[in-house]
Amino acid sequence: MRVVGLFLVFCVDILNWTGVYGSWEEWWTYDGISGPDYWGLLNPEWKLCNRGRRQSPIDIDPALLLYDPALTKVHVDDTKVNGTLTNTGHSVRLVLDTGGGAGVSIQGGPLSYSYRAHSLLLHYGRTDDKGSEHTIAGHAFPAELQILCYNHNLYENMSEAVFKTQGVVGIAVMFQISDASSPDLHILTSQLEKILHKGQSASVSHLSVRSLLPDTSQFLTYEGSTTVPGCHETVTWILLNKPLYITKQEIFQLRRLMQGDEKNPKTVLANNFRPPQPLYNRSVRTNVFNHDIEDKKCFNSRKLFYKGNVGGTVQWLD
Repeated sequence: MRVVGLFLVFCVDILNWTGVYGSWEEWWTYDGISGPDYWGLLNPEWKLCNRGRRQSPIDIDPALLLYDPALTKVHVDDTKVNGTLTNTGHSVRLVLDTGGGAGVSIQGGPLSYSYRAHSLLLHYGRTDDKGSEHTIAGHAFPAELQILCYNHNLYENMSEAVFKTQGVVGIAVMFQISDASSPDLHILTSQLEKILHKGQSASVSHLSVRSLLPDTSQFLTYEGSTTVPGCHETVTWILLNKPLYITKQEIFQLRRLMQGDEKNPKTVLANNFRPPQPLYNRSVRTNVFNHDIEDKKCFNSRKLFYKGNVGGTVQWLD
């Protein structure tokens, strides 16, 4: 009872403070009594974070995947774009410049509309055994890239679309540590020294979102939510079946970023991931087929997509 009482006092203090001085963005975190378990209690507008039935991220159980051969390749425009990379105190976020009609369109796959890329988010851990928001058979990856896109056939911008049906698409890609990474990822990681502290930003130019991504022909998809408050259940998630590669030096640079500003750096930004949420009665579809099966009229969903090894690592299935 004492813990509950202290939490209620904490919430009342937040309500009083934000009403006069600040924003709700200052009050949620990824741990403690302002962490994911309490997001839905901090702000009534975030109630879906605790009560929603279509929340993200999720843990992918390969045994429960549904094979859907009607899922076609996801098409991503190869337009080069500019943007602003920022340490938000919660994540590393790249907001793309869509002024003058410029933008990256995403179509195909499970989508009935055309979507426009709005921003990229990086979630990562302090160690290599955690960091991704989505997990596979209980196994996490050291980092996850999320590209958030809004339905520009129906809505004017992300601010409107995030509240609407079929409003948002999230493309998620897991990172694997390697000896080399892509030149387009280096465009982002080369700017990390400029955003060590919260609120710092750096300009990014001539980035190809398409070149940043691995092959987009194989993926899994499900209906979920944004993974930050207010956890809006308006997101179609597409998890690509191939990883992005990042070097040890680049992941080290990410782990140097801080949650606070220069005067009060607080702690490192790493471990900025929401834990997996219950699947409930949702289905997770995939177009990844096990080519080793002799009778291609049948399939074994246990062998589709990612496979967790006994040793704790995760493989990609071709």
